[in-house]
Amino acid sequence: MGIRDDMPLLARHEGVWDGTYRHYDAAGKLADEHQSRVLCRFPEAGDFAYVQTNQFSWADGRTVTRDLPASWRDGRLWYDTDQIIGWATELPMDDSGRTMVLYWQYRADPGLYVYEMIQLSDCGKKRSRTWQWIRDGEIEARTTIDEKLVTRDWQRIDAKLKRAA
Repeated sequence: MGIRDDMPLLARHEGVWDGTYRHYDAAGKLADEHQSRVLCRFPEAGDFAYVQTNQFSWADGRTVTRDLPASWRDGRLWYDTDQIIGWATELPMDDSGRTMVLYWQYRADPGLYVYEMIQLSDCGKKRSRTWQWIRDGEIEARTTIDEKLVTRDWQRIDAKLKRAA
């Protein structure tokens, strides 16, 4: 059994997603907004079962790219990078098969942890994501992310990224 069989909802996320990230402070005031392109892929070779690349861009011209490789075991993705540690899993109680849950901590700030909930539309072309940033049991911030599928062909976009690097 492979990762796609063990995590069929995650397999439906494969592809390239464009969206908008909105970060809010604890009082609900918009603190930041930027555009994103997220590549969700299952490489056929290499050390990781899943690799996500997040490309962020702001109106002022700033850009950031982050790779988030994950291993797969025990029905979960496991992240252990220089930036974060955590896991992701499908929510088995969701009979509709739409919901994933992620948990992570930033290595540089272990007192802050994040829970993310992702809902995939039934058509598989839209995602809604919500992060809750928690410190000492208190909400520090929230993030909402609205995304639309651009293409399932992440290989073509990935090849362009590698040529540009």
